[in-house]
Amino acid sequence: MPVTALRRAVRESVSGLPREFWWLWTSTLVNRLGGFVATFMALYLTLDRGYSASYAGLVASLHGLGGVISSLGGGVMADRLGRRPTLLVAQASTAVFVALLGFVRDPVAIAGVAFLVGAASNASRPAVQAMMADIVRPEDRVRAFSINYWAINLGFAVSSAAAGFIAEVSYLAGFLIEAGMTMACAIVVFAKVPESRPTSTAKESAGGPEVGLGTVLRDGRFMAVVGLSFLVALIFQQGSVGLPVAMGEAGFTPADYGMAIALNGVLIVVLQLPVTRFIEHRDPRRLLVISSVLAGYGFGLTAFAGSVGVFALTVCVWTLAEIVNAPTQTGLVVSLSPVQGRGRYQGMYTMSWSVAALVAPLMSGFVIDRWGAEWLWGLCAVVGTVAGVGYGVLMRRVPVEEPSAQGSESPVAKPVPEQAA
Repeated sequence: MPVTALRRAVRESVSGLPREFWWLWTSTLVNRLGGFVATFMALYLTLDRGYSASYAGLVASLHGLGGVISSLGGGVMADRLGRRPTLLVAQASTAVFVALLGFVRDPVAIAGVAFLVGAASNASRPAVQAMMADIVRPEDRVRAFSINYWAINLGFAVSSAAAGFIAEVSYLAGFLIEAGMTMACAIVVFAKVPESRPTSTAKESAGGPEVGLGTVLRDGRFMAVVGLSFLVALIFQQGSVGLPVAMGEAGFTPADYGMAIALNGVLIVVLQLPVTRFIEHRDPRRLLVISSVLAGYGFGLTAFAGSVGVFALTVCVWTLAEIVNAPTQTGLVVSLSPVQGRGRYQGMYTMSWSVAALVAPLMSGFVIDRWGAEWLWGLCAVVGTVAGVGYGVLMRRVPVEEPSAQGSESPVAKPVPEQAA
């Protein structure tokens, strides 16, 4: 009976989504299944090529910087050129640059190509999110974003496990396999995914206001969401930057960290779909407040961890926050974005995570070296509280979409009830 109930829950979670979504989802899964390079880049540079840890850090920073810049560029391309052309250019370019990265030997060339890989790979994200918002009914968007997030983490878990075995055989093979699978994503998009960019409305054709980056920057309510998203992302980044350093300084081995952090991917794969069914039609303000605070204090509890089991328990706490926060926050971004500017708005939102990926290593290293890991975890709790309060205040003035019976793009906006706080 439990198996039957589980099958029914999975079937209900994935039903009702358009075919185009599933092709896009397939592209995302294939892309993440082939994501080997990010996993073994530092090992490749230090062990195989003999460069210093500082140089490896520089290459990682340049890779992240490329992602920051392309977040906005990819968003603009998605609105101007279309979602499909942006995905094709970004994925094909990523495949070429990843393959090239496996052959270059000069340190300057490696750093330059790593920057291009970061820029090309990140340019596709605003287009994917905008396309999903275009093709999925408003009432199904949180569920769609959750299923896509599930694919990302499933692919990451598998590719991370496979990366070590591939690296033992040949680092070059890893580069070429990722390049091939990324090119396969471009082929899937070219063959199966139609353009979804909304056509101009009559008002815009008659000379209505155009949505540009300036429009996004002047949208104070949305930029507040971007700022809060940055704070939340800063917390979640500590799972891969602050946590391994803190566990290492406390005398734990890399295998201990691997066992603890593996729970993050496992729990997302197991719980993402059932949790999404539970939160799908609940008040997004409450979900964002709770998930922000839970993330902050989940990492805050790490200050009291003295064993691998307790570290694993803290991972479970902030992973639950991640499962709730990711699709809810992406859905909020869509609801605040004008139809003709979804690419630019998604690009700005993506940039908040890219900037957090740059800032988090600097922040965690500085705090741990200066005051100790306990201060880092206490700071995470403070940042999570600030983000939770920020969402609570902001969402009082954010409308909630009530889709029509036909699931059209004309939702009825109503204020979030005050008692929902």
